[in-house]
Amino acid sequence: MGKTFPLLLLQHAIENGNAPALREKEYGIWQTLSWSALARQVEEIACGLHLAGLQRGEHIVMISGNRRFLYASLLAAQSLGAIPVPLYQDAIAAECVFPINNTEVRFCVVEDQEQVDKMLEIREQCPQLSHIYYDDPRGLRNYPASGLSSLAALTDSGRAFASKHPDFFRTEISKAFPDDVAAMFFTSGTTGNPKGVVHTHHSLLNRARAGADFDRLTNKEEVLAYLPPAWIGQNTFSYAQWLTCGYVVNCPESGATVTIDLKEVGPTYYFAPPRVFEGLLTSVM
Repeated sequence: MGKTFPLLLLQHAIENGNAPALREKEYGIWQTLSWSALARQVEEIACGLHLAGLQRGEHIVMISGNRRFLYASLLAAQSLGAIPVPLYQDAIAAECVFPINNTEVRFCVVEDQEQVDKMLEIREQCPQLSHIYYDDPRGLRNYPASGLSSLAALTDSGRAFASKHPDFFRTEISKAFPDDVAAMFFTSGTTGNPKGVVHTHHSLLNRARAGADFDRLTNKEEVLAYLPPAWIGQNTFSYAQWLTCGYVVNCPESGATVTIDLKEVGPTYYFAPPRVFEGLLTSVM
């Protein structure tokens, strides 16, 4: 069977289970997640989404910066055969309406109160949007909206399901093939409505492998994920190549700490648009 994103996750968990897969900086401290721990978290989220009714071939919107839960949620959706649709976290609420309705999204996973507010604001325009899951609970304790729940609660329900159905996760992963749709990315839409660009597991992983071979990347690399996950370039760099090579992805605490985090991580592989390199050169000079 050819490679898919979830299959690569399982491969890394088996071959390098205790090796670091992700690091996320919280309150100034780097927290490390191993490949085996990541696989368990992905299984729990996937089982929770299954219980909530996410179907194979269905789209699911994700709005977040580079956070550990985002990567786990992307893999969880793909494990069920669902199609993640990352959207830019700095987009205003109105800009989310078209992609959500265009892909008939019922489920979305978001980072925090800001993104929850956007989803609730457009609910009348997107009546099919019935499930909203958030990672950061700050400010959301007294939100009465229906269908709104924490990712922690979703994970708890998934963990209970997984304990009773230990083969479910791997069985679902085995149903996927390289030519299945893996993700959809929307263009910026500067001259009209955004266009959804469909990518398969093969199209993303094939190009990721080609780039990794050209740059001679290995599982020893250290990467700082700081660009928008909704951008295909960032997705290739810190998701497709991450799972292709098995290196470590480091998620900064916030956009304001990227410069400090860059120095602490000391990435061996760095991807950026020209303006970022210009800024680095200017700061050095």
